[in-house]
Amino acid sequence: MTTTHKGTCFCGSVEIEVSGTPEGMGYCHCASCRAWSAGPVNAFSLWKPGSVRITNGQDLLGEFSGVPNSVRQFCKKCGGHIMTDHPEWGVTDVFAAVLPSLAFVPGVHVNYAEAVLPMRDGLPKFKDFPAEIGGSGEQVTE
Repeated sequence: MTTTHKGTCFCGSVEIEVSGTPEGMGYCHCASCRAWSAGPVNAFSLWKPGSVRITNGQDLLGEFSGVPNSVRQFCKKCGGHIMTDHPEWGVTDVFAAVLPSLAFVPGVHVNYAEAVLPMRDGLPKFKDFPAEIGGSGEQVTE
């Protein structure tokens, strides 16, 4: 049986559904994610693109690409952030807060060298990204 999680933008006009298991979950501390989320850190859940589906409000989905490899998507009606496609890595980040039924179990911190909110949780903290996706693979201490 496949697990399905449903969520919406802030006003509920754009509805999203993910199925299966995320490829990974964690926190991003980069300046781009902080600015986009208007917070000190962004909680992500990564999914294969085929596992992510807009079920209502496709016509209200806007896009913005402020940095390479990130196509951020939002509701044009309320501005609510929904997800970010990362085509170079073959994953879509559906913001963890958009999926209320998803048990968020973070496994990693990325771009921790840019952190403005130290988080001492024992998880691996990468200076940038793991080497498998083009980062240095260098970890930093809490």
